[in-house]
Amino acid sequence: MAGIAFGRFDDSFSFGSIKAYIAEFISTLLFVFAGVGSAIAYGKLTSDAALDPAGLLAVAVCHGFALFVAVSVGANISGGHVNPAVTFGLALGGQITIITGVFYWIAQLVGAIVACFLLKFVTGGLETPIHSVAAEVGVIGGVVTEIIITFGLVYTVYATAADPKKGAIGTIAPIAIGFIVGANILAAGPFSGGSMNPARSFGPAVVSGDFHDNWIYWLGPLIGGGLAGLVYGNVFMRSSEHAPLTNDF
Repeated sequence: MAGIAFGRFDDSFSFGSIKAYIAEFISTLLFVFAGVGSAIAYGKLTSDAALDPAGLLAVAVCHGFALFVAVSVGANISGGHVNPAVTFGLALGGQITIITGVFYWIAQLVGAIVACFLLKFVTGGLETPIHSVAAEVGVIGGVVTEIIITFGLVYTVYATAADPKKGAIGTIAPIAIGFIVGANILAAGPFSGGSMNPARSFGPAVVSGDFHDNWIYWLGPLIGGGLAGLVYGNVFMRSSEHAPLTNDF
């Protein structure tokens, strides 16, 4: 079994840990600014209330590119989680301590909120779009969809970045992570919104003041990310091969 470690407060306030929190804040801010910004830009350039196929493709590509960069710039400092569901999955798989994970969450959520406030300012107060579930899908379908696509994301993180047996494949981890997010948005965007990231959904909800269905983008991604961490950590990684880490994976 992969070991879940609670951690120590003194380790979580070390200089290295504080740098990791700052890195997560910056990486999440950059990702959310680009991701939400692409949706706002689409709304600015068109009069459509909903994304058409070209708009969906553009938003998916933007999210994939932005996450590739956000993971890359944070990888050597914090591990480049950029997502509370990723952090949760890595914690359940024994790759980061619970205490440090909580501070990662705080940094990620604050980064997402700041990014959305900045977008509100620089766009002259344009509406901040929030994630929502298609009417024909319903909340259950939305939760299940978010579970599946977030499982795929966190499983990819484990296979390409966290597994000590990854070898040379680790060099393309940020690309693979960006690709799976872009692909999942293309597949799930019209149905659940394709979030996979509680921070990505929470920031726009805070700025817009609209928390309608926001719980879906916590429950689904956390279940999916947690399942991926438990499966990969316990089935494909033996406990003797790794120990809980604080600042990287």
